[in-house]
Amino acid sequence: MRTFVLLVCLSAACLAQRPKPCTSPPLLTGGLSVSTQSEKLQAYAKYSYDALGKRIRLSQFGTYDNKTFHLDVLLLYKQGVMYKINTRNQTCCKKQLTMDFHPLEIPEDATLLGEVVLGSSSGWGQGVLVNTWTGEMQLKRGQAKYMNTVTEFGCVPVSSLFRTDKTGWILTSFYNNVIGLADPAQFIPPPFCKGVPLEKEDEEEPVSFYSMFMKQKYCSL
Repeated sequence: MRTFVLLVCLSAACLAQRPKPCTSPPLLTGGLSVSTQSEKLQAYAKYSYDALGKRIRLSQFGTYDNKTFHLDVLLLYKQGVMYKINTRNQTCCKKQLTMDFHPLEIPEDATLLGEVVLGSSSGWGQGVLVNTWTGEMQLKRGQAKYMNTVTEFGCVPVSSLFRTDKTGWILTSFYNNVIGLADPAQFIPPPFCKGVPLEKEDEEEPVSFYSMFMKQKYCSL
């Protein structure tokens, strides 16, 4: 009887320790890199992320089709607009943002691929425990596949593989993540953006989080 009770307790403990889908902290600041399967795009950005207000600010540079670009964008999903900002020239353009806001999270229907230690588990502080999940999500214009890796403790994003038929695989890697907002003013359009007219959407090329890295001519500054 005691053996049976011990086995039940051990089974319950194992089940309790199994990783579960999670949601990343609602406020994050850090850096990220984005690259595509075709190797056309390589970009690096500083980011501010606000899941409560559905806002993202990205200040980035990189190359696309062997051409260098610099881009500073403010994505306001609740308002459905994107600002492309040129602080040096004090110019701004405003474009319709059509994609829904997707928080940094592991969906409930995701499938766990595995749990590993990045670095070393030999000593304290030498590694970090992460979980990798995979699944599919429905977008406005079709299905997308994903494979996301987050930390076991805190659900902080580490990397994300995202694929649609149009884009192929896109890899986003996160680093230097800090919980909270270093500068909340990043989500306020600069004064020179006031009164800028909303440009019409190109139906064939709607603005989305990933497409803005790969197509720079949304509006002219």
